[in-house]
Amino acid sequence: MSKSVLFIDGENFLHKVEEVLKEEGIAKHIFDLALIDLNKLFKEPLKSFDISRKIFYVSRLHVHPETKKKSLELIKFQRKLRNNLVKQGYEFVIAGNVRAQKVGDKIIFREKGVDVKIAVDLVAFACDKKMDSAALCSSDSDLQPAVAELKDRGVEIVYVGFETNPNKGLAYTTNRTILLRNPEVIEACPKGK
Repeated sequence: MSKSVLFIDGENFLHKVEEVLKEEGIAKHIFDLALIDLNKLFKEPLKSFDISRKIFYVSRLHVHPETKKKSLELIKFQRKLRNNLVKQGYEFVIAGNVRAQKVGDKIIFREKGVDVKIAVDLVAFACDKKMDSAALCSSDSDLQPAVAELKDRGVEIVYVGFETNPNKGLAYTTNRTILLRNPEVIEACPKGK
């Protein structure tokens, strides 16, 4: 039996969902993205795969003293998202950290470590023969070397992107591309908070 694994870059994914909502002229506050129905979203586009594992990667959040209220809101959102995805059968992997950087008088938060963890897992799963195919839902071009390694090892790798702004590098590097259509994305987002 074929073993397929779905790898989702969580921060990247949620950012892309917000881009879809913006492109469609929908205010993101209308939806509760912590309750997104990923099984519904991926059911049709990934119907040809027998997905044996579904992994959603995020960074560890910390309370930053200068943005305590926002930090606590984000931590609460991540917990709610985790609970929702675990109920849907997803592994929720916390890798790396969100770090605060002061740029002028602004604080900017940057995620570090998720793409490295995804790349390591892609290659490790391939080397350990834990999968025959991988569906990669990320628009991070930094993953291209890992994608190339999987292809060299005979593991089929599919880029799962968004019709809104797909990553051309990953589309070119992977064996094939599946794009999530805007109406599919919106349908998977529950209304209300």
